[in-house]
Amino acid sequence: MYGTLAAVYDFLVPEPLLSPEGSASMFDELLAGLEPGARVLDCACGVGQLAVGLALRGFAVSASDLSPEMVARTRALAAERGVAVDAATCAWDDLGRHGWPPFDAVMCVGNSLAHAAGRDGRRRALRAMAGLVGPGGRLVLTSRNWELVRAAGSRIDVAGEVTVRDGARGLVVYGWSLAPGWDDTHHLEIAVALLDDAGPRVTTHRERLTFWPFRHEDLDADLEAAGLTRAESTYDPAVDRYLVSAERVSAARPGSPARTP
Repeated sequence: MYGTLAAVYDFLVPEPLLSPEGSASMFDELLAGLEPGARVLDCACGVGQLAVGLALRGFAVSASDLSPEMVARTRALAAERGVAVDAATCAWDDLGRHGWPPFDAVMCVGNSLAHAAGRDGRRRALRAMAGLVGPGGRLVLTSRNWELVRAAGSRIDVAGEVTVRDGARGLVVYGWSLAPGWDDTHHLEIAVALLDDAGPRVTTHRERLTFWPFRHEDLDADLEAAGLTRAESTYDPAVDRYLVSAERVSAARPGSPARTP
């Protein structure tokens, strides 16, 4: 997935996250707890803005994505910014076979986890990521509030204005096809229509993605099944995105409850 959208992925990213520095700044509080040179893995790295931002902060960064096109963009961005990022085309299930030593932080951000196929696929992905979290390390996830997405129903969302990226203009359209049950396969069609200033021509990049949404309490149970315990969560039923971090069960102090801000 995302092979067709890789070339226009910047149109799907909010403006504050378009730079490596901006992407990394979204996690300032979490990153403040890491020592200089700490090892960080960015799973489902996309076009590499976060991975490169982490490397610019002085961390030793590895990155993975299932899309070769996304990995190519990550490598190009790292070279452009003069930092080292060990980027690999890799599925979640194969993370443990790549030979990486344990990480101080493993990050999976930007709604990526919903592309794991159902509860079983999601738990396999979380176990694979948890297996790379070193002693005292954390797994950090961000997600859409899928409860809100499903409450809105199947629909077409057209951006209210044209998006401009590097002088190019594009209109973004999301087509949501929501299945009856939470565990059923859902679909999201994304189209980016690039507008030609020189004439009436429109070039459209579109891709139909599959995803399997989950409730926030399901994610807690999935993390526990992967040998992790939630350390914090920003989930709010009225807010469309949230962050969860988790640590190894063995790393928690005996009797310590999970913390929820």
